[in-house]
Formats: sequence, C-alpha cells, structure tokens
Amino acid sequence: MFLTGFADEASIDFKKQIEVTKRLGWSHIEARCINGKNLASLSDEEFEEVEQQLAESGISINCFGSGVANGGRDPRKEADFEASCKELTDAIPRMQKLGIKMIRGMSFALAQGEQFDSPELEAIIFRKVKTLVSICEDNGIIYGHENCSTYGGQSFKHTLKLLEAINSPAFTLIFDTGNPVFTFRRIGNPPYPIQSSWEFYRKVKPFISYLHIKDGCTEINEEAGGLKNMKCTFPGEGCGDVRAIVTDLIRTGYDGGFSMEPHIGMFYQSAAYGLKENDFIKQRKIDVYYEYGRRFEQLYKECKANVEAEKAEAALWAKPV
Repeated sequence: MFLTGFADEASIDFKKQIEVTKRLGWSHIEARCINGKNLASLSDEEFEEVEQQLAESGISINCFGSGVANGGRDPRKEADFEASCKELTDAIPRMQKLGIKMIRGMSFALAQGEQFDSPELEAIIFRKVKTLVSICEDNGIIYGHENCSTYGGQSFKHTLKLLEAINSPAFTLIFDTGNPVFTFRRIGNPPYPIQSSWEFYRKVKPFISYLHIKDGCTEINEEAGGLKNMKCTFPGEGCGDVRAIVTDLIRTGYDGGFSMEPHIGMFYQSAAYGLKENDFIKQRKIDVYYEYGRRFEQLYKECKANVEAEKAEAALWAKPV
C-alpha cells in the first residue's frame, strides 16, 4: 500500500508540491497541474527541470492525472478526440522516461440535447476509448478510468458496459470515493437519485486497481432538478462511504495506492484556473492538503485496527473448546 495525491491542490508550484509530499513522508505524487501545465504540455526544458527535481528529491510520479477524454471533450467532436489522442501520445514518452505506468483517463462528456447513452452514441464512445486504450496497451501504459462526470461515471452499469466493450488488460478502474456523491444514478427512468459510493464500489470492485480519496455531501434540488449544497469534506466526514470502502479493501488484501483529492475550499485549483492567490490562500491550500493527508492516515490506521480485531475475534472463535 502507498499514499499519494493530487499535490497541485496544495500548490501550482511543483517545488511546493514536492515539499508538502516530503513533509507528509510520502514518496509519490499523482501529477495533474505542474507549474500551470500538465505533463504533456510542458516544454522540453520545463520537463527536464521537473525530471531533475524528482531525481533530487527522491519523489516519483505514480500516475499522470490527465484530461484525456474528460468532461470537457464531446464524444461527437473529432477535434476533441484528436486533442485527447495528442495529449496521450505527447505524454507517453515522458511517462516512460519517468517510469509512470498509469494514466488517469475518462470516457467523454455527456452529449447535450440527446440521450447520452443511446446505442449509437455508446458505439462512438466505446470506439474512441478503445482507440485510446490501444495506444496505451501498445506502449506498456495502463489506462485507469475514473468514475467522474463522464459516460462511465453515470452509474456502475455504465462502467461495466464500458469494461465489457473495451476488454483490454490495459484498461482498469480508478475508483473515486467522492464522485458518486455528486452524481445522479442514471439507471432506469428519472427522477434519478444520487449515487451510493458503496453500491458503485461493490459492483465494480473486481476491476479496481487504484483509489482516489474524496468525500462530501450534496442534496437534490427538487425545484431546479439538479444538485445543491455541494460540499467536499475531510475523509470519513461525508457521504462517500470512505471508511467502509477502505475497511473492505484492507479486509480483502488491497495493496495498491490511495490518492488524495481533497477538493476542499473554493480555491483548491484557483491558480490552475488563472485566479490570483494571495499569501494567505497559498498557505491555506498547503495546510489543507497536509491535514487531509494526515487525517486519511489516521482513518486508514483505524480501519486496519478494526480489521485486525475482526481477525483476532474470528481466530478465537475458531479454537476448539
């Protein structure tokens, strides 16, 4: 088991990302925004500087948190597909140089003005994601699909259909504990309820290879038809079933990564979106990310202790009288 995170939520400055990671005592970063760019869009000179910073610090990037096939990319627009292909092919040589084995990808935005999962549109989505995964497979990279706001995140059934259609050893799941809390469960007919993180997790568990730790709460806005009062929380304090999921993973021998994605506060990605940050905001972001990591460590410790207590009790009852 290892701990990592989207350290860009602590700072847009990659040097600061490394500093807070080392302060936590961790060895990994899930790289999304690096000095205002991503791994694929850095210039050669900028990439060399990042490579040197990693080598000198002893920190490594375990996953590239890309924008490939994300919620800003329309499945019907070839330009959006080509942009995803370019981001992927530009990133792969750099991933290989840094020893990064996984890229976080998604499954395109929900089409507007039509049924997002019609058979015709699903065929387009599956074909395009399959092409992206094939590129990864040819280059020894794993395409980790996150259950975000794109096609595959709309319910566990959509994720399972995607898995069946892609059917590649290079295609696996990154399960985000918090995303179901902020997404409708689009199974059957509307009105749709909010998803259950626990249900989603249980249905796709055999295909999960990596976790994003996020938590929060929201409510259905009955009048407007959307969601309201959306708020991210520290792990274990929201409706994302974080404690139950982590306990179940420990109980069944999961030995992969847990990646922190706090999303706490309105400024968590402010610099990445071009907003100015004063010194207070900059320090607050670092402090929140650090505290989030420490709180998850404590949650994990408690979950592990509970599992060990369960095993001890089971062993006691198994002894002959």
